[in-house]
Amino acid sequence: MQEIIHEKFELTGEYITLCNLLKVCGFADTGGVAKLMIIDGEIEVDGQVELRKGCKIRDGQRVSGNGFTIDVVQ
Repeated sequence: MQEIIHEKFELTGEYITLCNLLKVCGFADTGGVAKLMIIDGEIEVDGQVELRKGCKIRDGQRVSGNGFTIDVVQ
């Protein structure tokens, strides 16, 4: 069974784009890798598959993927 990494990300502004969040948290080495993860349907926002790399992630949202969960807080 795969272990899930839980991480909290503290917003410094109103939002962060999904692509940048994956990069900043270290779950994607580059923006290109983050975009591929999103396009391939590997990323969920609040339990729903999200295919928009520029999706704005705000306070209280949860982003998850293969083996990780990020809780976004203000």
